[in-house]
Amino acid sequence: MKIVLIGYMGSGKSSIGRRLSEVVGNDFIDLDVEIETSEGTSISEIFQKKGEIYFRKKEAQVLQEVIAREQPAIIASGGGTPCYGRVMDDLLENPNVITVYLKCSVDTLTERLFPEREHRPVIAHLQTEELLNDFIRKHLFERSFYYSRASHIITCDGIDEKEVVEKILFALF
Repeated sequence: MKIVLIGYMGSGKSSIGRRLSEVVGNDFIDLDVEIETSEGTSISEIFQKKGEIYFRKKEAQVLQEVIAREQPAIIASGGGTPCYGRVMDDLLENPNVITVYLKCSVDTLTERLFPEREHRPVIAHLQTEELLNDFIRKHLFERSFYYSRASHIITCDGIDEKEVVEKILFALF
């Protein structure tokens, strides 16, 4: 069984995924790290040199390879992973995959992402919290159709990682 965490950047997919994998004893796989390993370069470089379309195709390919592995795993997807091509359909149609949407409000995401925006190329140019908030609001509107199709939706506002993991475990088991 694969548990695929989806959600916007800053929703906690990687940190929650690591913690969840420790609790259930499954491998943790960060899809971005898998892509970087496969390509031998950073996500930023892939976007810069080969473009978003190439990246999204590679992302879908690497995700399918990870899902095809035999061992159970917790997979942290990228924020846009389920929003391109047939990725979300493929995840939902696979009987060995459970999707979990880590849902955070625009304000929570703004609060989390503003201090670290210089490390995230997509939002590095946004110099005020208001601009970042507007950017996130627009993106969430565009992506909500995909995110909301997840097998389980876990609201993460105002709770710590331990509580999010408990909510996921309660939903799944």
